[in-house]
Amino acid sequence: MTSTRDRIAARIRSDPGIHVNALVRDLDLAPGQVQYHLRRLDVVGDEQFGRTHYYPPGYDAWERAALALLRRETAADIVAVLLDEGPLTATETADRVGIAASTLSWHRGRLAEAGLLASEDGRLVVPEPERTAALLDRADPSIPERLVDRFTRLVDDLLD
Repeated sequence: MTSTRDRIAARIRSDPGIHVNALVRDLDLAPGQVQYHLRRLDVVGDEQFGRTHYYPPGYDAWERAALALLRRETAADIVAVLLDEGPLTATETADRVGIAASTLSWHRGRLAEAGLLASEDGRLVVPEPERTAALLDRADPSIPERLVDRFTRLVDDLLD
């Protein structure tokens, strides 16, 4: 195994759910170079929400989808609020996170599709709190992902 391949594998192990652009940026490598080594590594590439994320072997489909979503700061904040405070209405959740109802709705759909969020008696809940909390600790939103989420929040604030 080459040192470049070792670096890519180590980065995927330390940040499961990372995507090619982040590997290119973080490791200062060319896109083709990263793609070449990814094809030769024992990693799982999984298309989630318009982008291929890479994981070490051993993550099941639910965990891969969860990590892909929890890498987004706003999605992670929604889940964290619900884990901390328990079941909340959509309005309460949006208020606690500091986002518009429409932004919550967009994230809510994806989180529910992945099994990270459910609705019970008109309140949002995290169906598997222990498992989700463990993955939330593993997810690390990248700077570009944080910037997109923070821009969305800024627009939400301006529209209020």
